[in-house]
Amino acid sequence: MKSPITSTLDPARRDVAAAALQAALVDLVDLSLIGKQAHWTVVGPQFRSIHLALDELVTAARDFADQAAERLTAVGVAPDGRAATVARESAAKGFGDGWTKGEEVVAAIVDNIAAVVSRLRAHIDATADADPVTQDLLIGQTARLEQLHWMWQAQLA
Repeated sequence: MKSPITSTLDPARRDVAAAALQAALVDLVDLSLIGKQAHWTVVGPQFRSIHLALDELVTAARDFADQAAERLTAVGVAPDGRAATVARESAAKGFGDGWTKGEEVVAAIVDNIAAVVSRLRAHIDATADADPVTQDLLIGQTARLEQLHWMWQAQLA
């Protein structure tokens, strides 16, 4: 189907913004799924605090994924957050199966947030000239994820 949504960006700028937003979308969807898997399987003495902190991370990742998808739509590109796309394209590190001790969950979440932030920072650079609106969105998301990253890291200290 021909796109019913047109962009105010010229095609080259739209393509840069769309590539950054689509990659951010799959990373954020994956981060939310990783957080939920960890939420369901964490065990150990730190269970309660980690369980609740994972809810905070999942909420942020889901909100950010929605923001990225809606910005994609605003620039005239259909977002793709399907499971197969996320599995194939995400830069997140993933999460193991089965019960997981709290300290292992914390380490895995730190690694996953860092991977997502690293790619978001590349998207911030890529969108600087092409679409400052998209860049601004990604900057805000990165700032919050970096805050969550240090909070998770502090649990390992």
